Amino acid sequence: MNDQSSKPRFLIVGAGSRGNAYARALVDSNLGIVDAVADPIAFKRSQLGARHIWHSTPRCPEHEFEDWRDFIEYEQQRRKDESAGLQVRPGVDGVFICVLDHQHVEVASAMGPLGLHIMCEKPLATTLTDSLRIQRSIEAGPRSIFAIGHVLRYSPHNMLLRHLLREQRVIGDVISIEHTEPVGWWHFSHSYVRGNWRKESTAAPSLLTKSCHDIDFLLWMLCSPVTGTNETPHLPSKITSTGSLKQFRRSRKPAAAKEATSCLSCDIQSSCIFSAPRIYNDRHLAKNITTWPIDIVNPEVSALHASNHASQAEDLLLATLREDYTPSTPQTTIDARSWYGRCVYESDNDVCDDQYVTITWSDSDSGLHLAKTATFHMIAQSLAQCERRGRIYGTTGEISYDSKTITVHDFTSDSTQVYNPEVPANSHHGGGDDGLTQQFVKAVRAVKAGEMSVRDAQREFLGCTVEEVVRSHAAVFAAEEARREGKVVDWREWWSANVENASA
Repeated sequence: MNDQSSKPRFLIVGAGSRGNAYARALVDSNLGIVDAVADPIAFKRSQLGARHIWHSTPRCPEHEFEDWRDFIEYEQQRRKDESAGLQVRPGVDGVFICVLDHQHVEVASAMGPLGLHIMCEKPLATTLTDSLRIQRSIEAGPRSIFAIGHVLRYSPHNMLLRHLLREQRVIGDVISIEHTEPVGWWHFSHSYVRGNWRKESTAAPSLLTKSCHDIDFLLWMLCSPVTGTNETPHLPSKITSTGSLKQFRRSRKPAAAKEATSCLSCDIQSSCIFSAPRIYNDRHLAKNITTWPIDIVNPEVSALHASNHASQAEDLLLATLREDYTPSTPQTTIDARSWYGRCVYESDNDVCDDQYVTITWSDSDSGLHLAKTATFHMIAQSLAQCERRGRIYGTTGEISYDSKTITVHDFTSDSTQVYNPEVPANSHHGGGDDGLTQQFVKAVRAVKAGEMSVRDAQREFLGCTVEEVVRSHAAVFAAEEARREGKVVDWREWWSANVENASA
């Protein structure tokens, strides 16, 4: 399967930053083809298409769709024509779902019956009910590969870490893990104060939207069986959480900012660390950084800058940041969009900027699994940006890790060894974007070629079942229930009531 015609073809639904990231990873892998894109914004469709689709093939209507429903209608007709013996374009083999989080359930549920292989950006859905709905639609439809954007599983760093911990047992039995995700002080203000993920009512808790793959990381390290063994999952016994919104609220607004709702009309815009012009222009555009977050604020700014119109790009960026609302602006209008020039202390955000989760495991009934504990800390106010770090304590040693190194100290020999896994140059999440994309496409190729069954390819290349995906999301929802209600969740009871006995 080396020629272009035999490579699997994929549709990208959602031409934002994540859609472009997976499209790039797919093209760079040379394992598959980006065949089509669906996005309501013509500029974004054109931008992704120019980068990853029609640079090597003539542009045609079948390459782009304004709505993913248009693609489904087209694909259904294409299949009818093919069945009737008409000459048609090759269909796509799979889809990357990269729309807004709350839209995942509708898109995934609609794609499932087509038998397309699916890679869904994390989180799977914004509610447990919708997560279970996706699981049922996948399991009820034609059997296909399913992957989730839990990219932490697929970085060279974390794959080595799990190998050392679980397969090599370099520190014996695990006693506890301390894992931290430092979001980054300005990153949090961009995505979770001004941006799409600022409100639980319109998005979801930040533990889900930002850190669901960190909870998945912990369950992967301590719960999931080692591939190729007869291990059973070691399920948690209890989950609890504490956290709140501490900094980004009106009571912390500097007095000198007065009544300003926008940085561009604020008296302290030149000195405030969260000044939108300082973050987006001075920190990024002025330094020729035109990808994220600039392409989120206004993707046309990036295009202008790329076409050597730097002055016009800056003018457009500042004009976008200058957009504001007044006391007479309808609340529905304010809620309907992100305002990237907005004062971070005047926003309508309500998601946690500081949260702890504690997951406890008891000795298993079989005696094969031993008690252990994991703590997770998500913190917005940090210098490091998404550069995870942690420590793992074992019976015969200790591991410390950050995003680049893994340090193992052996108590028995009193020796220390440092590992420096290779990090791909252009890939996000320590190579996790590329790793996940490659493993997903390899699984699709194996199934397409008839070399492996869906079940075997899912296990061999992705090492994660749909049930595991749902389990890690369920742990997030359980942790949020524990945080809101100030209680400790009994995992078995919670799973039984909310998952096993959930109504269809």
